[in-house]
Amino acid sequence: MKVSQVSYLAADADAQIVHSLRETGFAVLTDHPISPARITEIYQAWGDFFASSEKHDFLRDPEKQDGYFPFRSENAKGAQAKDLKEFFHIYPWGRVPDKLAAITRQLYADLEALGVAMLGWLDAHSPDEVRRQFRQPLGQMMQDSQQSLLRIIHYPPVAEGTEPEAIRAAAHEDINLITLLLAGSQPGLQARDKHGSWHDVSCDPGMITINNGDMLQIASGGYYPSTPHRVINPDPEQNVSRYSIPMFLHPKPEVMLTEDMSADAYLHERLAEIGLKQ
Repeated sequence: MKVSQVSYLAADADAQIVHSLRETGFAVLTDHPISPARITEIYQAWGDFFASSEKHDFLRDPEKQDGYFPFRSENAKGAQAKDLKEFFHIYPWGRVPDKLAAITRQLYADLEALGVAMLGWLDAHSPDEVRRQFRQPLGQMMQDSQQSLLRIIHYPPVAEGTEPEAIRAAAHEDINLITLLLAGSQPGLQARDKHGSWHDVSCDPGMITINNGDMLQIASGGYYPSTPHRVINPDPEQNVSRYSIPMFLHPKPEVMLTEDMSADAYLHERLAEIGLKQ
C-alpha cells in the first residue's frame, strides 16, 4: 500500500493528493503552513488539560456532542470493547477551556481552510462521471457548515490487565467527507489495504495525514474509498501517552449524499453505531 507523501509546495500537489486518495484512501502532506512547533505547543497544552481535574467541568453534551468525553466513551462500529482513549470535541459554536481557546480556535480555522482547499482539489481533479454524482460540488457542501469537528485525543498508557481485544482505536472508517490528521505524538496509526493487510502510516513531525470518509465514498459512488484504519497499542518499552488531533470536514446537515440520504441522517446513524448517541 503506497500512500503518497506530497509537499504542499509542489506545483502538482493537488493532482498527487487526489491520485493517492483515489488509490489508497490516504495521502500524507508535508511542508504545509502549520509548523511542527505549533503542533508541539498544542499537544503540550492539551496534555496538561487531560492531566487535570478541570476536564470534568466540560463533560460532553449528549445532544450537541461537544465537550469532554471520558476514557472509554467510544467503540468502533461492530466492536465490543471500548477504545482506550479520552477526547474533547470542538465545534465553531462549542465550548473550549479559556486558556486553550486562542491556540485551539486558530488551529481549527487553519485546518478547516486547508481541508476546504483539499475538497476543491477533489472537485477539480475528479472525472466528469464522478462529479456528476455529487449532488453539489464538495466545496459548496461546506459553505457555512457549522458541523466540522476538531477532536483532541489522548491515549493514556495502556494499563496492565487490559483485555486483549481492547486497543487505542479499533479498526474503523471516518464518517465525514475528508479528515486532516496532525501527526501523532507517538507512532501507532495503521491503514488497511485492499487485501486486508495493515500498514504503518508515517507520523513524522510536521506531517498531516489526509483520508477519505464514508460521506465522500457515498457521494462519489465508491470512487474515493473510505479506508479502514486503527491505532494499535504500543510496545511495553514505548507505553507512554499518545496525542493526536483529527479535523473532520463535515458538510451542512441538509446536504444530500445520495438521492435518499442526507448528511445529517447519516451522521446520526453512525453516532448511534459507535456508542455516542442513543
